[in-house]
Amino acid sequence: MTDWTGVLSLDLEERRGKTVAKNVYFQGALKVMRPIYHDNSGQVCYYLLNPGGGYLDGDRYKMEISANEGAKVTLTTQSATKVYKTPKSFAYQETTISLKRGSYLEYLPDPLIAYENARYKQKNVIHMESGATFLYTDILTPGWSPSGTRFSYDTVQLVTEIHLDGKLGMFDHIKLTPHNQNLSGLGFMEGYTHLGSMVAVSENTDNALLDELYETIQIEEADFKVGISRLAVPGFSIRILANSTQLIERIFNSCHKIISEKWTNHTPNSLRKY
Repeated sequence: MTDWTGVLSLDLEERRGKTVAKNVYFQGALKVMRPIYHDNSGQVCYYLLNPGGGYLDGDRYKMEISANEGAKVTLTTQSATKVYKTPKSFAYQETTISLKRGSYLEYLPDPLIAYENARYKQKNVIHMESGATFLYTDILTPGWSPSGTRFSYDTVQLVTEIHLDGKLGMFDHIKLTPHNQNLSGLGFMEGYTHLGSMVAVSENTDNALLDELYETIQIEEADFKVGISRLAVPGFSIRILANSTQLIERIFNSCHKIISEKWTNHTPNSLRKY
């Protein structure tokens, strides 16, 4: 793939206790806003933008992010990623993240909304050194359709690979094709409409943290299903099935607060854009 609709490259490093960009490059339908420092921790926050307003037929996006030793960064998006009808060719996004020892990166994009007849593929590849920390969330939301069908998109395929010290430590592949699968059935969405995933990799992972996260999630009084699993590498994943974006966001925000306070000794600021 050489013809990209949007390209973004961001290299980060720590200077005198503050994370700054060593190199920033973007072109086409991807942009990055100026750095934001929510507190005096030195951790930087960047908003990644798609000025086009949504992903269309044949759009292809590529992002490359790296964090050197000691860099601490939060990446998020300006708004939800909207994938519209793609009659000829699927929309595609590829993200590669490289983390050096002692770096901390959290990638917390807004939900992915797949509308009627949308075809979308996403691939995230993370390369980490021991001692780095990575936190990622995603939420898949079905978009509105004229017929009122709950799952009107054609295909949504999400692939995440995490490599630790050059070895594959996690491979996650979600592929939903409503026309070929009974998404309401067992093993798929099980009667729910929204899917949320959180993945964290850190040497600070322990059973006490997972117990606290599980207890915090169970406080939520709503209709949802949740599972927490330890990974083959130091880390864990959380999967949530629910019927609203807001519920999953609320649960993930509570988990993020606990993780951030334990792993970085500070309370995260709200990333809400509205």
